[in-house]
Amino acid sequence: MPTSESFPAYILDQLSDVPGASCRPMMGEYLLYVSGKLIGGLYDDRLLLKPTDAGRSLLPDARTEKPYDGGRDMLLVEDTDDRELLAAVVLATAEELPGQARRSRKKKTDVQSNDRENQV
Repeated sequence: MPTSESFPAYILDQLSDVPGASCRPMMGEYLLYVSGKLIGGLYDDRLLLKPTDAGRSLLPDARTEKPYDGGRDMLLVEDTDDRELLAAVVLATAEELPGQARRSRKKKTDVQSNDRENQV
C-alpha cells in the first residue's frame, strides 16, 4: 500500500521548524530531504530515517525496518506527533550524513572528440 497523499503534508507540517525540509514523490512513496540531502523517506505511511548514531541516541528504543523488500534497514520514527523530538532527530540525522557527491558530466564535444581519436 503506497503512502497516502495526506501523510507527506502532515510530516512536512510537523517539520515546519526544520529549514529546507522537503519531500519528493518516488514510485508511490516519498523521499525526505533536508536542504537537498536525502535523509529518509515515507514508506507505507511510515517515517523511516537513515540510521545514524545521532538518530539512535535520540530514539534509543526505535526499531529498524526495511522500506521495501531488499531495502536496507532504517530507523522507524513512530512518534511523529512530538514536533520537537521529530525536528531534533531529523536535523541530527542530516548533520551526521555526508553531503551528496557531485557527478561530473563529460561534455558532448569531449565524447565526440574521443570517438574521432579512436577512429584514426
